[in-house]
Amino acid sequence: MSEVGLAVGETVPDVGGRLVRADGETTDVTLSALVAERPVLLNFYTADFSPDCVSEWCEFRDFDWFATGDSVQVVGASKSGERLHRKFISQFDLGFPLFADTRLELADAFGVRYRAFGVSHRAHRSCFLVDEDLTVRYKWVGEHWLDPTRDTPPVGEIHDAVVRELGGNDVETFGF
Repeated sequence: MSEVGLAVGETVPDVGGRLVRADGETTDVTLSALVAERPVLLNFYTADFSPDCVSEWCEFRDFDWFATGDSVQVVGASKSGERLHRKFISQFDLGFPLFADTRLELADAFGVRYRAFGVSHRAHRSCFLVDEDLTVRYKWVGEHWLDPTRDTPPVGEIHDAVVRELGGNDVETFGF
C-alpha cells in the first residue's frame, strides 16, 4: 500500500472552499488566504456528529488550541455541509472554523480521499500543519485496519510538532 497523503516538505495546491467560522459566518476561502494570517493545522474528519468526530473535536476544544499564542490556527474539514457545520460548532462550542468539503476537493489536494468499504467517498482522518508557503510541516494519518476514521489524532504529538516546527517559547504546553 502506498503512503496516504502529502508528505512532510511537499507543497499543498492552493485550494479552498466554503468555510464556516465559529460565529456561523460562511465565506469562500483559499488555503493561501488562511496561511497568510498564520500557519494552519488542518484536520480532516468523517462527518459532524459521528461519535468519533465529536470526541476528536471536543478534545481539540478542551485543549484550547487558541491559547497557543497565535502561532497556529486550527481548521477542520469534512464532507458535512455548511448548515450541519453551524449546528456542530454551536452544540459543542467550537472556537474554530470548519471547511464544508462536500465534493472532497480539499481531501483530494491533500491525498487523503478514499472509498470507505468500497461504497462511500470520504477523507482519511488526518492532520496537516501547513506553513505560510503552503508547505506541509507535520502530518498524521489514521491507520485503523478496518476504518481509518476511527483513529484519534495524537494531540500531544501534534502540540509538540507545532512547537518544534513553528517555534516560540510562549506556546502553552497544556501539561505535556
